[in-house]
Amino acid sequence: MPPEESGAAGADGELSPAARRLYAYAVERHVFDRCEATAALGVRAAAAITELASVHLLQRAPGDDPDRWSAVAPRAAAARALAPLALLVRETHDEMDRLRGRLEALVPAYEAGTAHRDLSGSGRLELVTDLGAVRGLIAELVATCERELLTSQPGGGRPLETLEESIGRDESLLTRGVRMRTIYQHTARYSRPTAAYVERVTALGAQVRTLGDGLMRMLIFDEHTGLMAVPDRSGAALVVREPSVVHFMTTTFERSWVGAEPFPTSVSPEAARSISDELRQTIVRLLSEGLEDKVIARRLGMSERTCQRHIAEIMRAVGAKSRFQAGYLLSPAPAAGPVTPTPTPPT
Repeated sequence: MPPEESGAAGADGELSPAARRLYAYAVERHVFDRCEATAALGVRAAAAITELASVHLLQRAPGDDPDRWSAVAPRAAAARALAPLALLVRETHDEMDRLRGRLEALVPAYEAGTAHRDLSGSGRLELVTDLGAVRGLIAELVATCERELLTSQPGGGRPLETLEESIGRDESLLTRGVRMRTIYQHTARYSRPTAAYVERVTALGAQVRTLGDGLMRMLIFDEHTGLMAVPDRSGAALVVREPSVVHFMTTTFERSWVGAEPFPTSVSPEAARSISDELRQTIVRLLSEGLEDKVIARRLGMSERTCQRHIAEIMRAVGAKSRFQAGYLLSPAPAAGPVTPTPTPPT
């Protein structure tokens, strides 16, 4: 028997050709039996009858003969087939409503507790260690932000998945008329995904600048609530509601903002050289402080390999043969002040 006449339904749930032929045959007759269908269609009808009956398109005809069948209208068959699913949906909605009611019954206790906490001064610093909880909190704070969001994001270009997560949320914020200012590090300018994100948000009114060093990762919402990164705790955040601390965070941001430079969506050769020179000067300062390559790289938001390449060029410029010697040559002189060599441009 050819596969198309076997009566088996397709892998996508469609009726088989044999079942379709049998259903058309059944619709033309009031009642039929398996032998009649087999004789008329030239195929064994048992499998096709089973297939049609499983989706309620056939039903047993009244009487004592269990092998007599009649067709059922498609809409009636659909109603019968979907009834269990509809019941499950209703039960799920009912359970959701019950769960929502049980949780919302705790809202008065929560609001009373937070009001007491605010009056007593406790709870104004909260450590959140779960990354999912941090993301949820940020989404909530963005949704309720009314005036301005300040963000400081060290570390160079931001990961693509982070930008994809942020773009819709930030565009909604800007569309509501909320002001948004962001500071990145200079190295973020060379990240195409970051530059594309900056182009989209600046078109809606956001302001973005870059700085070489000295950034702390933080977000400040309406000068009321701040989030700070936690050292050595990836994905964790310190939630700050203490007014004095939030004021300090805001002042720190404003000082960085004044010294930062606008983020261009395209970097000209002259601007690239200027930023590269500034980065090298910062490396000179950090190297003279005796910091390790990986620490300098992390502070400047670049890879350790790129940082080592810059350090090698600086060492050649001052004629140092070792990091110890470079550190000595770059250390501030007792009387004459710091020695700041002018490194040669990278090739």
